[in-house]
Amino acid sequence: MTKIFIDGQEGTTGLKILERFQNRPDLEILKIAEEKRKDPTERAKLINSSDFTFLCLPDQAAIEAVSLATNPNVRIIDASTAHRTNPDWAYGFPELSQAHREKIKTSKRVAVPGCYASGFAALVYPLVANGFIAPDYPVTCSAVSGYSGAGKKAIAVYEGADKPYEYNSPRQYALPQQHKHLPEMQQICGLAEKPIFVPLICDYYSGMVVTIPLYPKMMKKRYTPDEILSMFKTHYANQPLIKVADLMGEDLLPDGFLAANTLSGKNHMELFVCGNEDRIVLSSRLDNLGKGASGAAVQCLNIMLGIDETTGLL
Repeated sequence: MTKIFIDGQEGTTGLKILERFQNRPDLEILKIAEEKRKDPTERAKLINSSDFTFLCLPDQAAIEAVSLATNPNVRIIDASTAHRTNPDWAYGFPELSQAHREKIKTSKRVAVPGCYASGFAALVYPLVANGFIAPDYPVTCSAVSGYSGAGKKAIAVYEGADKPYEYNSPRQYALPQQHKHLPEMQQICGLAEKPIFVPLICDYYSGMVVTIPLYPKMMKKRYTPDEILSMFKTHYANQPLIKVADLMGEDLLPDGFLAANTLSGKNHMELFVCGNEDRIVLSSRLDNLGKGASGAAVQCLNIMLGIDETTGLL
């Protein structure tokens, strides 16, 4: 039986990983006593007793946890930002390429992508890798997400009786263009510059839509929406956790709205290609706690174990 330790198991991502381990008789979950959750000696004991340790921690705590892993056989899956651009770590998005999948399969260190970065990379990586846009294309991105991705303190404010009036509205943030996902968005997609990124947090629990606008006249050639759609379908063929919708999207409402919360609680991602021959809009829809966090972490575990990657996820 595979022994699993979740360092940070009381946080949102850790709890969601535990949910996805329900009815998994192949796994033994090692638990840490509440009063010892921050005790490095006890954490080290459990990390080194595990086959796999998940890190659901702030960046500095995740870096510390890696230093506690002295057992060379322990494989670590890190859900923090700390190691996503480290070339020694596998980037935990297997659908991007066969090389990504193989590195996850064989690595002892895997960094789970950020939620926004997952939706961004799913759209932009194939564009660059397949030669549709040049690395120096001026990529811009807008995104909307539920409040669950903001952490326990923000969740408490959104769900509290004294919620500020402004929290009833979508709120832009990261306006100085220093969002923590930007380095991985640039590096993983092979972009020459960081994208301009405008995220919004909204008053619903979970789910997100990430959107990339394109001018065909600025691409390597004047590609049509149909050509981009065809490329996406080829790139993500036989990937069970990524669904490429037909043009305009069979899941779009008849009035043309694309809701951000319809995959809440799910572990897959949907891609949409919309627009016309002059202006194209690409969107990805996912649960920021699913394919954007805990679901992606469990998918990586399954691949590393050599079992069906959708185990516990569909």
